[in-house]
Amino acid sequence: MENNTTIFQDITQVVNLTDIRRNPLEEQVVTIVLTMLICTVGIAGNIMVVLVVLRTKHMVTPTNCYLVSLAVADLIVLLAAGLPNISDVVAFWIYGHTGCLCITYLQYLGINVSSCSITAFTVERYIAICHSMKAQLICTVSRAKRIIAAVWVFTSLYCIMWFFLVDTDETVYANGVVVTCGYRVSRNYYMPIYFLDFTLFYVIPLAVAIALYGLIARILFMSPLPSHMSDGGGSVHQGRCRSTNKPNKGAVSARKQITKMLAVVVILFAVLWMPYRTVVVVNSFIDPPYHNTWFLLFCRMCIYTNSAINPIIYNLMSQKFRVAFKKLCECGWRGEGKVPQYNVPMYYSVIKDSSHESNDLTTGPGEASGQTDRRCNQADASAFSIS
Repeated sequence: MENNTTIFQDITQVVNLTDIRRNPLEEQVVTIVLTMLICTVGIAGNIMVVLVVLRTKHMVTPTNCYLVSLAVADLIVLLAAGLPNISDVVAFWIYGHTGCLCITYLQYLGINVSSCSITAFTVERYIAICHSMKAQLICTVSRAKRIIAAVWVFTSLYCIMWFFLVDTDETVYANGVVVTCGYRVSRNYYMPIYFLDFTLFYVIPLAVAIALYGLIARILFMSPLPSHMSDGGGSVHQGRCRSTNKPNKGAVSARKQITKMLAVVVILFAVLWMPYRTVVVVNSFIDPPYHNTWFLLFCRMCIYTNSAINPIIYNLMSQKFRVAFKKLCECGWRGEGKVPQYNVPMYYSVIKDSSHESNDLTTGPGEASGQTDRRCNQADASAFSIS
């Protein structure tokens, strides 16, 4: 009898079926064009960030290690969230049950790792500038790699829950079957998870960034630097190039420039993620949820833009990255099999790394550029060759 009831219910459902509702053509066009543009720029830019840091010895600094982690996380977001959005807006979900689980997992993995990477380099900058003597022991490349590994392990384990929270769902229409990837259970059960994500990977990182960048600004822009930070003879690396005790204006300028660049990355993270985070919080309290098509599209484009824009910021605000990007592109066009190596020794302490920053970030003539000229006399004519 129960089987007969189910059969009659199914028949009634078929009789009352409507046609599949397709997304409007203008929505499809806008989504495809914007997503393709943002993802193409973002994927190319983040790959370049990874290549120039991994293949250029003098670019291997603690800060750049965190930027590589951020670039990889952004790549995952663009590949797992951006590209599937193109097919989804045109033809619904085409990746099956396994694709639903894996793509959702990768989306949250990339999002959470990028947030943790931003927090990590914010703390590293704070220690490097406000506690520069301790930073020589604390802020090293090897420690940065261990922190990055811990971040990826933690977020990988944390995001495993999404394998059990999403599933595919089939809806039968008069002219076909639509497969969607969505919640496994009622939306109300996801409120604690979304608020936990909102707190751990948005509120806390922003609170930490505001507090630490405030302290950094007070030290770097409002107060005179301690003698061990401004004195040209205060570091071993500088002592190798000159013995004068004049203030190293290049190092101070480089510290300000790299701090401004990283602060811009944090600000963009806060602004571009705010629409999505806001609508998630609002939808947790209202029923039915707010699902305006164009606003949700705007939220998605903001997320993709956040994952794509960082390499552009590096290129605009860091001469080191700008020249390294240019050199990488030139090598790609020329198709050179072997590129001369940059022969400047590697230094892993933050104060020593700041000397490299001063040499590469300052554009005007000065003492820091004089150091670069003397080193480059012993190296290849190309200052940023890729090894």
